[in-house]
Amino acid sequence: MSQKLRQFSKNQIFWPLMVLLAILLANGIVSGGSFFEMRIVDGHLYGRLIDILRNGSKLMVLAIGITMALATGGTDISVGSVMAISGAVACSIVDGRLLPGASGNVAVAVVLALLAGVLCGLWNGVLIAKVKIQPIVATMILMVAGRGIAQLITEGKIVTINSDAYYFINGGYILGLPFPLFIVAFAFVLVMLFTRKTAFGLFIEAIGVNSVSSRFTGIKVDRIKLMIYTFSGLMAAVAGLIESAGIKGADCNNAGLLIELDAILSVAIGGTSLFGGRFSIPASVIGALIIQSISTSVLAMGVAPEVTLVVKSLIVVVICLVQSKKFKETIAGKFSRRAVKEA
Repeated sequence: MSQKLRQFSKNQIFWPLMVLLAILLANGIVSGGSFFEMRIVDGHLYGRLIDILRNGSKLMVLAIGITMALATGGTDISVGSVMAISGAVACSIVDGRLLPGASGNVAVAVVLALLAGVLCGLWNGVLIAKVKIQPIVATMILMVAGRGIAQLITEGKIVTINSDAYYFINGGYILGLPFPLFIVAFAFVLVMLFTRKTAFGLFIEAIGVNSVSSRFTGIKVDRIKLMIYTFSGLMAAVAGLIESAGIKGADCNNAGLLIELDAILSVAIGGTSLFGGRFSIPASVIGALIIQSISTSVLAMGVAPEVTLVVKSLIVVVICLVQSKKFKETIAGKFSRRAVKEA
């Protein structure tokens, strides 16, 4: 048993999982145990933990997509704007101002919103893989222009809709659990199968370590990058649907605003290097839950809104230090030297 535990402690998900459990435990202690209370109302599960999972669903979806982009040594800072575009397309179709013939048709709205995300991701992929623009610059173009495109779609207005079918994307339940969790689970399983049961995951890591050498070994580097950024755009579109369904409308100014920073931070907390190479989808998902848990915890503890971001950033700094190999080696070295002096 101890040997299995030692082996697990070397796994990339170990420290993110320990940090998540520590945050949840701290919440349980501060709240006197009420943090873990669960109740069933009309066959639906409710509680703080369910809130964290539901509210963190869009961040988990984004983390799944961005992980592979970061693993290749790139990044994608346009996901927030793609979320705005996706929500604008879907809500405008349901509202009837876009494609009046499909007014109220949620299926058409969802499909076209996802297609818009794919096109946005494909645009990023072409700029990065074919035109050879740096990923942060290429995705910044869409980050800036994307909200303008979303506002053109909605004619600069906040589009509100009244559709139970569309609201189900965020507010629906299956087997007592929020529907967004099933979306996350589907994306997670799909990506895990594709990256761990095929050579695709090894190709991503190889590109992140050395893209030039990977090209010489026969890996289609440009094609893989094109696929990865297209998929990241698709995941951003999914997150946009979840968010717009939650607020029952499209707010192009605020939808997904700065969420790309939380998504990248989630992946970094999960242990994926920003320079590329080894990556872990499960660790990135746990990182997203850590970020959401911090946000929920800070609000639950009654911290004033104006200092919430400061508290959150300080907690993130501590988490990053705990996971830093250099920091841990330095601390361990100081303790060992002190022990030698005392001896």
